[in-house]
Amino acid sequence: MSNTIAHPGHARMTRGLTFLFAVAGGAAVANLYWAQPLLEIIARDLHASPATAAWLVTATQVGYAIGVLLIVPLGDRHDRHRLIPTMMLISAAALAACAAAPTMALLLLAIVGVGLSTVAGQIITPLAGDLATDADRGHIVGTVASGLITGILISRTVSGLVADVAGWRTVYLAAAVVVVVLAALLFRAIPSTPAKTSIPYPALIISVFAVVAKVSAVRWSLVLGATGFAVFSLFWTALTFLLSAPPFSYSPAVIGLFGLIGLAGAIAAQRSGRMHDRGWSVPATGIAWAAILAAFVLAALGGTSVVLLIAAIVLLDVAMQAHGILTQTRIFSISHQARSRLNTAYVTSNFIGGAIGSAMAGVLWNTGGWTAVTLAGIALSVFALVVWTIGRRGPLMITREAA
Repeated sequence: MSNTIAHPGHARMTRGLTFLFAVAGGAAVANLYWAQPLLEIIARDLHASPATAAWLVTATQVGYAIGVLLIVPLGDRHDRHRLIPTMMLISAAALAACAAAPTMALLLLAIVGVGLSTVAGQIITPLAGDLATDADRGHIVGTVASGLITGILISRTVSGLVADVAGWRTVYLAAAVVVVVLAALLFRAIPSTPAKTSIPYPALIISVFAVVAKVSAVRWSLVLGATGFAVFSLFWTALTFLLSAPPFSYSPAVIGLFGLIGLAGAIAAQRSGRMHDRGWSVPATGIAWAAILAAFVLAALGGTSVVLLIAAIVLLDVAMQAHGILTQTRIFSISHQARSRLNTAYVTSNFIGGAIGSAMAGVLWNTGGWTAVTLAGIALSVFALVVWTIGRRGPLMITREAA
């Protein structure tokens, strides 16, 4: 990459900063998922169908993919000490707009704004990679990435419990307040980091596509990442419909508690970044996809069994957490100077996959119920295993291609 500026060597990650990054990143990405266990009650309150309400998840993810593509590359061009808190404050304003939305159309518009602006977590993660040493980058990025996935899972539990007590609008209002507080903490804690490149903004965006075109290992990882997020979003969006309907007929609070089950799986996979540090990233990725396939088989058998559903959730979230950490850390190892842009490519493709998965959930549920959903998950998992098998040598060529 041309016009690069040297990385400062004095700032380093501490345990406290790592923890704050994990919490802030988790809170940021949680904003994308507050609606997921609330689709039924939002639909009733705003006089819309459940299928229409399901577009709330898709609209957020589409907005997020666009925001990541257009904003996250700025992390390579601007001081993140100011950029990250600024984006969090804009996100807080969008969350407040969601809380006040009087119609489904306006809520959809506001929630796209949430997606566009709540990208701070994806600027924080490459910053953590920059501040980490080569020896502990996998561990630190894994910890911060665990915060993001934990935020996704906890958001379902928190939103369900809060909505049962105080209504769904309170969920978004409270989230706005939390984001403002975290923005203030991050402004005080993030070290000033000079820009790593001075190339103009249009060239910066184009360079995202250039690095994808240049390195085959990036393209391989992007396909696996997008497929993973598609099956993850497919499962959790459809699970809301399953648990809301007979024979379960659970309330939003109970549905939200299933997020805690997934959280147990996410915590279990937290140290998977160490596998990258030890050189086991590629085989561990294949094992993760085999586990995802097994989770969907269990889910297919558990359409009326809470026990089998719980087993499927734990297995799916352990595997998805490990897969996400390994893939993201592997991508970060390609180039220090382009780390924010590499993360842009990774997260944008992920959330395009996630938007497709959540859209598929509504269509598949309406046409074939839980059986159709789980069969689609099985098919996507088999596809990912084929991609992994064909391209598993790609990451071994990272250093040569990126040089």
